Amino acid sequence: MANIGLFFGTQTGNTQTEAEIIQKKFGGEDVVTLNDISQAEPNDFNDYTYIIIGCPTWNIGELQSDWESFYDELDNIDFSGKKVAYFGAGDQVGYPDSFQDAIGILEEKISEKGGETVGYWSTDGYEFTESKAVRDGKFVGLALDEDNQSDLTNERIQAWVAQLKQEFGL
Repeated sequence: MANIGLFFGTQTGNTQTEAEIIQKKFGGEDVVTLNDISQAEPNDFNDYTYIIIGCPTWNIGELQSDWESFYDELDNIDFSGKKVAYFGAGDQVGYPDSFQDAIGILEEKISEKGGETVGYWSTDGYEFTESKAVRDGKFVGLALDEDNQSDLTNERIQAWVAQLKQEFGL
């Protein structure tokens, strides 16, 4: 079976719900193990070859509080040889200048620690002005917006999981 660890932080429950949908689309808990970052330790990342990071952007371009508390711990993790995918919830209308910044912040740090980013996602269909999550014209991961485009969440997750299955080589 696949060795996928999904690490998420959530404030309102949206990111946890999205994590559960991603887990289900991959085939359930036998394939993807959910890890609440508030309960995680740095060595928990060692258990997985494939990692999915879920973090909403909070306030104006900030990490969700549990990820903010864990952020310095990322320096103690060697992500070499690991493929890492990202997803995040954000509000492109209310915060167009910092939409999805949180996954951009985490991706930058994890890439510095050797993680190979997979799961890039098109910026088409979104209206925002700036984002720390955009690299070469694409989001570093799946951008979700429960506030303004919740009707697209399931479809976007389904397409992204299909993409990840290929990029993870599953």
